[in-house]
Amino acid sequence: MTAASPAGARRPSLLLVTDLAYEARGRRYCDEDIHLGSRLRETFDVALCHPRDAAALLDRFDLALVRNSGPVLHYREAYDAFCARARELGTPVYNPLGGRGDMAGKEYLVEMSRAGLPVIPTVDRAADLPKLPDVSQYVVKPKLGADSVGLRFVTAAEARAELERAAGGSLLVQPRIDFRHEVSFYFVDHDFQYALYAPDPERRWVLEPYAASAEDLAFARRFIAWNSLTHGIQRVDACRTAQGGLLLVELEDLNPYLSLDRVGEEVREAFVARLKRSLASLPR
Repeated sequence: MTAASPAGARRPSLLLVTDLAYEARGRRYCDEDIHLGSRLRETFDVALCHPRDAAALLDRFDLALVRNSGPVLHYREAYDAFCARARELGTPVYNPLGGRGDMAGKEYLVEMSRAGLPVIPTVDRAADLPKLPDVSQYVVKPKLGADSVGLRFVTAAEARAELERAAGGSLLVQPRIDFRHEVSFYFVDHDFQYALYAPDPERRWVLEPYAASAEDLAFARRFIAWNSLTHGIQRVDACRTAQGGLLLVELEDLNPYLSLDRVGEEVREAFVARLKRSLASLPR
């Protein structure tokens, strides 16, 4: 569905899927999406809706943009209905629904670890626990988790018991490693936009601009290239180890929070402009 502008030109209509009431630790999701919605209205006819309403409203719009809608596990049935409806209608969804990162669950961390990619070592079977470094604590988290939901720190014995009880390989186990800081790289399509890092490991979302080196960007682009998305917003989360190298923490390709309040106005404006161009390029 499109609407006419006062000048008679037809503008694409965009359904911005977000949960403005979702409370995230250390972040204000609502502020970011209110800002993005206001800027996208310069190019599109925009309406905001909760993820539970998206499937029912989708046929009225030319495209959908999934933003800060919270972890999908809180509304799995509604999200599956939205995806099915989008495929039925042929409505473009941004990000596209075929991502191989967090969009599909965290199985990719196991696959990457087995392939020897620079990720935090990850297993999902008790028999594979000896492949992990011998440390005092391990991290257990659900493959379909997000935003630290269900994350726990356990001993080796507890990790083994957790994996043995888990149905269908639904859990991941990783060593709890020491690191200097976490750093995130933000991309639109395959174009790098900016990087932010958390100097204090205990304050993940107190972020500052980060001057990414050529080596850092080569690391991040390796995972963007690994994913199957031809366009969309992606965030590559990594940690800097005590030895100085980077390891992938997560590849966020569903609804990555952008921390736009932590970048300068020029960077923010450039990001919004690039996002508009990407959305406008989608076939409808």
